[in-house]
Amino acid sequence: MNTQQLVMHGRPVTRRRSLAALLGGVALAVAGAATAHAKTPPATRPNVVVIVLDDVGFSDLGAFGSEICTPHMDAIAADGLRFNRFDTKALCSPTRAALLTGRNNQTVGMADLPTELVRPDDHTKDRGELAKNAETLAEALRRGGYATLAFGKWHLSPEPEDGRPGANASLPLQRGFDRFYGFLAGWTDQYHPDLVRDNAPLPKPDAPDYHVSPDLIDRTIEGVEAVRSASAEKPFFAYVALGAAHAPIQVPRPYIEGYAGVYEKGWDAIREERFARMKRMGVIPPDTRLPPRNPSDKPWSELTEDERVVFARYMAVYAGFMTHADDQIGRLVARLKAMGVYDDTLIVLMSDNGAASEAGPNGTFQRLYREDKLSIAEIRARLGDLGTDKTQSEYPKAWAMAGVTPLRRYKAWPYAGGVRAPLIVSYPKLIRDRGAIRPQFLDVVDLAPTIADFAGVSFADTLDGVRQIPLAGRSMRKVLVDPRAPGRAVQFFELRGHRAITSGPWRAVAMHRNGEPFDHDRWELFDLSKDFSESTDLSAQQPEKLSELKALWFAEARKYSTPALSEMLERYKRRSRYEEFSGTTP
Repeated sequence: MNTQQLVMHGRPVTRRRSLAALLGGVALAVAGAATAHAKTPPATRPNVVVIVLDDVGFSDLGAFGSEICTPHMDAIAADGLRFNRFDTKALCSPTRAALLTGRNNQTVGMADLPTELVRPDDHTKDRGELAKNAETLAEALRRGGYATLAFGKWHLSPEPEDGRPGANASLPLQRGFDRFYGFLAGWTDQYHPDLVRDNAPLPKPDAPDYHVSPDLIDRTIEGVEAVRSASAEKPFFAYVALGAAHAPIQVPRPYIEGYAGVYEKGWDAIREERFARMKRMGVIPPDTRLPPRNPSDKPWSELTEDERVVFARYMAVYAGFMTHADDQIGRLVARLKAMGVYDDTLIVLMSDNGAASEAGPNGTFQRLYREDKLSIAEIRARLGDLGTDKTQSEYPKAWAMAGVTPLRRYKAWPYAGGVRAPLIVSYPKLIRDRGAIRPQFLDVVDLAPTIADFAGVSFADTLDGVRQIPLAGRSMRKVLVDPRAPGRAVQFFELRGHRAITSGPWRAVAMHRNGEPFDHDRWELFDLSKDFSESTDLSAQQPEKLSELKALWFAEARKYSTPALSEMLERYKRRSRYEEFSGTTP
């Protein structure tokens, strides 16, 4: 394998090139053309590639101000647009449900994670299974003549569904994709993943140098090449959901060593450096304030020597994991260019939520979502195991604070640190002001309608006699070509009782404590036109505006979410297994 020197923000970073192609190909049957609904397809329709990163914070890409080396993703940004006000649902499954349906996750039954038990009589927002009457983007595109391919993380099917007949209703093939290769759960071991091809579970890979990220990109390349070989005129939709950079953070050692000496300065210094760089790059407004350190995140200066050594290594593994994923994305882009289809391909690259804080103040070393029995000194003695298959690790949550710079809190929180994520959209054939930053507000529900608009298809009002849930998102095509076009005006948020509402420049946020009445929640108010980072609460100065936004939240929630908020209280008395580690209790 070749080793390459890159210079990122003034310092050389040694980076191991991508792993060799692994395992054999999978034969792909291309679905036959179908008639589009409502719209006439344009003469030349773009191919579509949607790349979803996992638990990657707002500032974790080089194009958004990071010191992490991501040249291939940065190059996509240079050919396209970066959005600095793109909001998700703050958690993986809700975001992916909204992304693939164009509806709010509460409306399509994915208010939280997929259910552990399918309840046929449950038709509420808490069902934990995608609604059958919510046509997916893949289904709409396939009706419009696209080949539809999915690779990587799914995490939208109930846990009992494993692909067997009668236990696969929510798997990708049953929700509009022609082919699927990936994993069904929220995470998997990068070296020994639990993989599924179409509806069939596969043996764990046993190649000595195996890593799931290169494998997923190998399959993506094979898939799009098979489509083009079968028909040069048939457009494809490739949904590529990498495991990176969700824990376990695991990556070959050369990628880790490329960050030797970078993170020993600590999370406070990295956060301040990113903040200054983001201002210089124009990723954030020049008047943005850096909020104080999150209350439960220790200053780096107060750590012991063992803690500083161990915690710096955790972040080096994460950064190496990101660079490794970037290499794989680079291979895919290089192949699209070699095939002559890059300029005709709409690429959407995003993260599903803010950086993750689930590992707590010390991180996890041995196994995810379990308390470590090793002391920090014992972990230091085993530092060489970090990133290997001997550990299932995640970094300490203060690195997540740095990951969402300059925002507050992290994944699963209603503040911008939880919902705000990097979004890059590239379509060289159309976008003229390449490399620009768009400040328009977009929500993840807007992506599916935008993609469908470019493809010349519409979501169906009725399918097989079944009335479909109306879309909540709208096409943002004009925003891609006109920097003055308006973005989304209003969007509500709810996760585990925590709430938020955005209306124009205003945003209100309320944290909810489990088991307490919702009218005990304290709301905060922010003016985003003057306060990008939600640093200053204006609720005391602007009570009328806050009351207006609270009323708007209830109106939007009644429109898009059932049951009503007052009927949800019983649900939040039972904390999910996942929430025990999410750190979102105020």
